[in-house]
Amino acid sequence: MSMFGTEGGGFDMNALLAQAQAMQQQMANAQAELAATTVEGTAGGDLVQVTMTGEGDVTAVVIAPTAIDPEDPETLGDLIVAALRDASTQVKALANAAMPQLPNLPF
Repeated sequence: MSMFGTEGGGFDMNALLAQAQAMQQQMANAQAELAATTVEGTAGGDLVQVTMTGEGDVTAVVIAPTAIDPEDPETLGDLIVAALRDASTQVKALANAAMPQLPNLPF
């Protein structure tokens, strides 16, 4: 049903309300799906692995013993940052794919 498809060419507020409610439900479903999803970001050939929820919460960080060099802690820090960025990029891609597209509104 079109928002403008009413008899007499008037604006159909019920159609707009129904469309808004449907979109709200789609958003809630997408958010629930993201909350239940996890991604894994890695760096340094899996020397550092970061697990993150679809909401962006870090749930685990795994560091291979070979990545720990007391003489070079900066490299380990860089690997952790890179793994976090990798996971965050994946979360953003999931969110973009899961969220419903906004309809073309006439105003």
